[in-house]
Amino acid sequence: MSIENETGIILVAPHRFPNVDRERALAKRLRREIVVAEDQASFRAHMAEAEVVMMTPYAKMTAEEFGLLRRCKAVVRYGVGYDNIDVAAANRLGVPVTIVPDTASEEVASHALAMGLALARRIPQGHAAIGAGEWAGVIGLDAPKLSNLRVGVVGTGRIGRLVATWWAAIGAKVHAFDPISTFKDVTAASLKQVLEESDVVSLHLPLTDETRHLISAEVLKRMRRNAVIINVSRGGLIDEEALAAALRAGTIAGAGLDTFAQEPLPAGHPLRDAPNTLFTPHVAWRSTTSLDALQEQAVERARRALQGEPLPDLVTR
Repeated sequence: MSIENETGIILVAPHRFPNVDRERALAKRLRREIVVAEDQASFRAHMAEAEVVMMTPYAKMTAEEFGLLRRCKAVVRYGVGYDNIDVAAANRLGVPVTIVPDTASEEVASHALAMGLALARRIPQGHAAIGAGEWAGVIGLDAPKLSNLRVGVVGTGRIGRLVATWWAAIGAKVHAFDPISTFKDVTAASLKQVLEESDVVSLHLPLTDETRHLISAEVLKRMRRNAVIINVSRGGLIDEEALAAALRAGTIAGAGLDTFAQEPLPAGHPLRDAPNTLFTPHVAWRSTTSLDALQEQAVERARRALQGEPLPDLVTR
């Protein structure tokens, strides 16, 4: 029997789920073995056997990993971001890559809104002042009132549209930019306008070669001095060293980040002691329902791949 006709394993990348019971149940039902990799090395070591690869943010599928595949029917990415998957290599080899969008859009959007409101009202500064035995000083005197607050949304996919809608609903002035999507319920603006004329800049874009370091040192210099930046998308959208320097210099008023270029955030990273920040450890997507929905939909895509059914939400051609 040729290798193409042999069944392979369900390969799960290193993860931080409480369990992979759903994945194990699928393997049992379809009479496949399952391998849950502990690290990138063990993940790579099982590529040749993988019939389906289930990807998390804690591993990479580079061109080298794709080159090791021998019988893979699909790569399934838990969640919507796929910057850790070489889609061009997948296309060259004809391996479909499917993502799992919209299991936590509301959660991520509400996280962005909460961070934006807290930073716009200078809550981190007030908290830090009391912790340091100080008092109000000039905290908040540079903050526009809500009805005058200009919010700029960059990216109007599911999450960005929710963020824009909610900010408008509570009285802020909202404008938005998206390089691809069209939208009608929010004022459209150029990227330059959104970045330079907003008091809150909320990022909702995938990480690509074009969007990497969208917030650069040069952009930070042109932003409003009282502006705050929110990023619940991908850490690489921001030049983190430049942001840390701007926060220390006071040329930007604050930053709320749930994602970072390297996760966990390394010890000694310049952002760790930057002032006027709110950080969370890539948990914006979490809720009482989001994890179940994420794993259920990923497992359903794996089942479809193994049984030869069409796959939804493909990012490959």
